[in-house]
Amino acid sequence: MRRLAILITGLLVLASGVLHAAPRGETLVETDAGPATLYPIAHASFVLEWKDRTIYVDPTGGAETYAGLPTADVILLTHSHGDHLDRDTLAALDTRETIVVMPQSVADEIGEAYGHTRTVMANGETVHTDAGLGIEAVPMYNLPEGPESRHPKGWGNGYVLTLGDKRVYISGDTEGTPEMRALKDIDVAFVCMNLPYTMGVEQAADAVAEFAPAVVYPYHYRGQDTEVFRDLLAAKDAPTEVRLRDWYGE
Repeated sequence: MRRLAILITGLLVLASGVLHAAPRGETLVETDAGPATLYPIAHASFVLEWKDRTIYVDPTGGAETYAGLPTADVILLTHSHGDHLDRDTLAALDTRETIVVMPQSVADEIGEAYGHTRTVMANGETVHTDAGLGIEAVPMYNLPEGPESRHPKGWGNGYVLTLGDKRVYISGDTEGTPEMRALKDIDVAFVCMNLPYTMGVEQAADAVAEFAPAVVYPYHYRGQDTEVFRDLLAAKDAPTEVRLRDWYGE
C-alpha cells in the first residue's frame, strides 16, 4: 500500500507539472540587443522576453497560466473589457516591482491599484524604461466612430514597442484605422480580427497590406478563419510573413 501511495503521489505531482508547464516560446525577432522571445498564452494574452525584461500583454487565465515564466517587469493593459483586463489574474501575479501601463479608462476601472508603479498613457504618448524598452500608446477604436462604439477612440491603447532596433505593434481591439495604416517600420505586428467586436479578415488584410509589417501574427481571432486572412494578404502581393499560431488550444 505504501508503494502504491508513493506511486500515486508521484503521478499527481507529474500531472500538476504538466498542467502548469510554462508555455512554449519561439523567437519573435532578432534585435541588435539579442533575440526577443514570444510565449503565446490565449486570445489576446501573450508574453515577450527581451534582454533581461519580461512583458505581459493583457494577462488573463489565472497566475497558474504563467507558471514557469519570469515575473513581469512590464504589464501592458489595452482596455477594460474582461478578456483584456482580468483583475483576478492581476491580483494573483507578483506585481510588486512591475510597471503596469494602462489607458485612463483602465485606471478609472481599477481605482488605486498599482498606484506605486502604474503608468497611465494616452494615445500618442511615449515612455522609455531604464532597460531601453520604448512604449508608445497608439489609437485602437471601431469604425465608424459613434456613441455606440464598443471601443471609442481614445478609450483604449494599442502599443508600439521599441526593442533595440526593432518595432513591435500590438493592436488591441481595433479596426483598420487610419492610424494603423500609417504605421511605419513595423517589424512584427499582432493584429486582432474577430467580428463583431473588431474587424473581419478582409479589413485586417487590407490594413496590414497598407502598413506592411515584416511579420504579422493574427491574434484575438476567435471565430475567424486566419488562413483566409493569410491568403488575402498573399493575393495583395504583400511582403509580410504571416505566422499562424494556435491561441485557443484547438
